[in-house]
Amino acid sequence: MGKPTGFMEHPRELPPDRPPAERIRDWEEFHLHAPEKTLKVQGARCMDCAVPFCHTGIILNGMTSGCPINNLIPEWNDLVYRGLWREALDRLHKTNNFPEFTGRICPAPCEAACVLAIIEPPVTIKSIECAIIDKGFEEGWVIPEPPARRTGKKVAVVGSGPAGLACAAQLNKAGHWVTVFERDDRVGGLLMYGIPNPHLDKAVVQRRVDLLAEEGIRFVTNTEVGKDYPAERILKEFDAVVLCGGATKPRDLPIPGRDLKGIHFAMDFLRANTKSLLDSNLQDGNYISAKHKDAIVIGGGDTGTDCIATVMRHGCKSLVQFEILPKPPMERAPDNPWPQWPNIFRAGYGQEEASVVFGRDPREFCIMTKRFAGDEHGHVKELHTVQIEWHRGENGRPVPREIPGTEKVWPGQLVLLAMGFLGPEDMLLQSLGVDRDERSNVKAEHGRFATSVRGVFAAGDMRRGQSLVVWAINEGRGAARECDRYLMGSTDLP
Repeated sequence: MGKPTGFMEHPRELPPDRPPAERIRDWEEFHLHAPEKTLKVQGARCMDCAVPFCHTGIILNGMTSGCPINNLIPEWNDLVYRGLWREALDRLHKTNNFPEFTGRICPAPCEAACVLAIIEPPVTIKSIECAIIDKGFEEGWVIPEPPARRTGKKVAVVGSGPAGLACAAQLNKAGHWVTVFERDDRVGGLLMYGIPNPHLDKAVVQRRVDLLAEEGIRFVTNTEVGKDYPAERILKEFDAVVLCGGATKPRDLPIPGRDLKGIHFAMDFLRANTKSLLDSNLQDGNYISAKHKDAIVIGGGDTGTDCIATVMRHGCKSLVQFEILPKPPMERAPDNPWPQWPNIFRAGYGQEEASVVFGRDPREFCIMTKRFAGDEHGHVKELHTVQIEWHRGENGRPVPREIPGTEKVWPGQLVLLAMGFLGPEDMLLQSLGVDRDERSNVKAEHGRFATSVRGVFAAGDMRRGQSLVVWAINEGRGAARECDRYLMGSTDLP
């Protein structure tokens, strides 16, 4: 695949991002595409390796290695190298319903597992993927493809995030009548309201939603199944139900002062900002503003980075991000070999922007928040912290230990909790009566996706816990396949 000697002749070259000082002045995407000539050269670096680990999609040492949706990466790298863009798009769509999403927001475990990454920087898989689908839309190659026939079966998909949309797309291809229920006022779930515009433009999401609607999928918004639409009714009116509601219960920080004003869960902050942006370009004031405030983000990961990027665009006075874990190494540690996901130090787009404005990376590592302190109006004004070190406990697991004399007070009038999620919300699952696992997720075996209730399936974060967008698409496609088998006795879905 590609040019046999390409990886020896050409260095890795990523497309440029918009300069941080420029992009924080607006809410446009920061991604840019490389010229077609450059993309062809990067495709040439795909090295015709004997076993392409890039599309394996397995869990190693608790982390994803390779692409969970098994994208045919060497094939479309070769096609891009040869200038066959439409054929590359066909290969991409065989495994990925939404490459315009993964090409923007996926952390690219495919690149971490690239065989070339053993000795050199990996192939620029993610940027090539994004360029293929964007070119497909620009050229008019991506058009509605409604099924040629209908089965007469009706399926309800609960939740319109990546798992729900992938599931709905596949079931619709099989000819079933699909209705997607979304409790928000816009379709897209996490894609619409959980990820800020600079990271994923909402026009990109809406473009795909409109395409799915033209293919025959029905979207019902402002409707929470289990509340606005009783669980008994959905079981009665549909031949099958697929639960794709996500793991939306946030992890809290129950320390003294938690009830003070100005402390918010990250998703509440991000959702309100994006909704106000889409509704009124932030003119309605229906969002939590960081303007002229000392902002503190507690927690790392993509959600923390998205919070940082958002407060930077508000014009915060200062910014710091607390991470309880140690700073990762700059290179792979000996116990983190290829093709595992490399646990190394990275700067996300938000940290890059903060570094340009404030002159330093905003992250503080090995730090624990002990309490919040407020002013006379009951609003948070400062955080009290202590540095910690990690050591092995009696059970062999790492536990934190406070370091005496490292106490510190930080000014903060806006605190955002981005510490992950504990699992799905309870109301719908309780009303349906589905079994739960020890982590409170819906109990359904991967590969079968069937819950304890006949005709009810589960996929995505609601089943597996908080995970990557590619795993959501993997699960949505898998649940659609098994749902189709349940309805028809057999299935042709991949």
